[in-house]
Amino acid sequence: MKKIFLLLSFIFLVLVILNCSKSTKTYDGKIKIYLTDASASYDSVVIVVSQISVHKGSSLEDTLSDDTLSNWIVLSDSIRTYDLLQLRNGMMAVLDSGGLTPGHYTQIRLKVTDSCYVVVEGQRHYLRIPSGQQSGIKLVHQFTIEEKKLYELVLDFDAEKSIQQTGNGVYQLRPTIRVIPLVTSGEIEGKTNPKETEIFGITSVDTLGHTFSDTSGYFELVALPPATYSVAIVPLNMLYADTTITGIVVSAGSSVDLGTINLRLK
Repeated sequence: MKKIFLLLSFIFLVLVILNCSKSTKTYDGKIKIYLTDASASYDSVVIVVSQISVHKGSSLEDTLSDDTLSNWIVLSDSIRTYDLLQLRNGMMAVLDSGGLTPGHYTQIRLKVTDSCYVVVEGQRHYLRIPSGQQSGIKLVHQFTIEEKKLYELVLDFDAEKSIQQTGNGVYQLRPTIRVIPLVTSGEIEGKTNPKETEIFGITSVDTLGHTFSDTSGYFELVALPPATYSVAIVPLNMLYADTTITGIVVSAGSSVDLGTINLRLK
């Protein structure tokens, strides 16, 4: 009788272990998502993120035609708050980091709360969010998660373009966000004299980088796709003339240091 009891106990233990192993998710790949900002002329731009998820699908066409909840994988659903204007000149916040099963993914979705706000001349204005709180901000970006590899993404949030004033003291959020794989991007850095300047990174078709120099005059334009850039420097002191440096070649994984740039008087 004792032997039968021991045998049954052993079988029960094996079944429990097998059942647990089946129900436990295993992740062979990893993703890390950073948040940065292209700067803006506000006192603060505060974004409150409530959920981050990715959509898994064989192709973008499948994703757009099959947008069911079952295909969205939640990476995080904890509340996090970011002041975008603190994320410039190379500063980035880790938006999410975790495991993902290998495969093809086609979209990223951010859900934000109605606690987002902008500070203008010391006055706080809560942002009206047309659709972001309900269905989320969907960013079309196809990527592949491979076994035992880390995939890193930068979400470059353009606060200046994303916030629109629609009436007297009424501001709304219509996010403009670039999605850039970290491995395929580069950066431009330098220092200006005088220190108070506004800097733009411009390609032949668009302005892809924007920042203000810090208190030492240092600036850094990050998450730039490979291209040839012009850097336009606009001094905040009206005694100095604007300066543009052309022919700056940025390649994947590179950092171009322009050194100290002395602006001339008008």
